[in-house]
Amino acid sequence: MNIYVINGPNINLLGTREPEIYGKETLEGISNECQEKASKVGHSVKFMQSNHEGEIVEWIQDAIINKVDAIVINAAAYTHVEKAESNQEKAFLVNREGTKNIAEQCKKNNTTMIQISTDYVFDGEKGAPYTEEDLTNPINVYGASKLAGEKMVQEYCKKHYIIRTSWLYSQYGYNFFNTILRIAKEKKSLTVTSEQTGTPTNANDLAEAILFFINSDSTKYGIYNFSNQGKATWYDFAKEILTQTGQLTKTSLVKTDYYRTFAKRPAFSVLDGKKYFSRFSDQSIEWQKSLKKVIKLKINN
Repeated sequence: MNIYVINGPNINLLGTREPEIYGKETLEGISNECQEKASKVGHSVKFMQSNHEGEIVEWIQDAIINKVDAIVINAAAYTHVEKAESNQEKAFLVNREGTKNIAEQCKKNNTTMIQISTDYVFDGEKGAPYTEEDLTNPINVYGASKLAGEKMVQEYCKKHYIIRTSWLYSQYGYNFFNTILRIAKEKKSLTVTSEQTGTPTNANDLAEAILFFINSDSTKYGIYNFSNQGKATWYDFAKEILTQTGQLTKTSLVKTDYYRTFAKRPAFSVLDGKKYFSRFSDQSIEWQKSLKKVIKLKINN
């Protein structure tokens, strides 16, 4: 199988460099933890980054044309939730139009597409874990643009998997995990919100899940939720990071139920992953245990 991955950082789906475009947290997990496993079962993994307008679409067209064993993974996106509120046009240009361009190329070549999406397509008012069948209702521009991207995939590429995930982090790049560790070293006090509840998800585990989709050779296309198991507030997540790294006693961690942001965020966005785990893998991992794996990887790097 030829696996073609579109990723960042700083590359949007149209090929232009933007500081708000990320993909490294997801794709480093594939390259470092899963690429070896993919190779062992005969997969070839290639990554795409470009500095030139339109080059990504041309690259995909050249790469997958006449290949019956190709899969395209789109993990690049405009993910800056705050800046998206004042840059709506750019967010939709990347997350909707860019995704549409990829989906159209996959359709032309009858190629399977895997699209990474988000829990932010929901409004957070359900009060219970969201299934794939629950109604979407994004409350910020980022969530709306990602939902629009989902619809482009559904419309233009019949052979697709849309994977909704939540609170993604890894040992690499810009994410909550690395930010907490950095600030803990610089400051003695941290104030973290307890207003939002979700599930921290190890990007290395997401990369493993993507390989389960690929290795299964399944035609059960559609939307799937994937996250680690359990739930937490951002405060809970920060406390666990500091506890497991031995820094909690050295840092004053303050909980707040009021944290002003420009963009609204869903208060409860835990995802129900039963559909994925019943069809592809039963290896469900609690987020606290998965955090230990990331800390070990961080130390070894």
